[in-house]
Amino acid sequence: MTEQRPAVQADPALRVLFSAEQIAARVREMGLELARDYEGTRPLFVAVLKGACMFQCDLARATPIDLELDFLAVASYGHGTTSSGTVQLIMDLRSDIRGRHVVLCEGVVDSGLSVSFILDLLKSRGAASIKVATLLNKEPCRKIPVPVDYVGWKIGSEFVIGYGMDAGERYRNLPFVGVLEEA
Repeated sequence: MTEQRPAVQADPALRVLFSAEQIAARVREMGLELARDYEGTRPLFVAVLKGACMFQCDLARATPIDLELDFLAVASYGHGTTSSGTVQLIMDLRSDIRGRHVVLCEGVVDSGLSVSFILDLLKSRGAASIKVATLLNKEPCRKIPVPVDYVGWKIGSEFVIGYGMDAGERYRNLPFVGVLEEA
């Protein structure tokens, strides 16, 4: 059986920013770096749903140490392409993180508002340490400074889709990261 790609890949308004192969290679590198940094511990990889789900799972598979996964969800975008500026927790962790080493997995760090909100939440719960791993770091869009410890790539202000990231809940299933070009 041959692997089929979503038809949207042929959309002329869609530009591939990072191919599936590029993503796989960079995530493998990041996983090995995390394994070195967390050797002898059992970190908790926390994905920010829904955008980081694919990144977190691939990163966990690429990190050859014992680890755990958990998830939380926040809302700041709604159905638009820019942050509303208000962050709400809409799904909480199931794990007690007191004394745990936490790796917060994000698909893209943009304004910093969501990451700041989540870091404050995790710190208040007594995590031993918290590091941020993101596939994409959009520094030009930063409204507040946040630490980003592991970065796949730095990008500009373009709105990205694919590999878990969406535009109005569409395009999450693309195996690559793309940019919807303005018509």
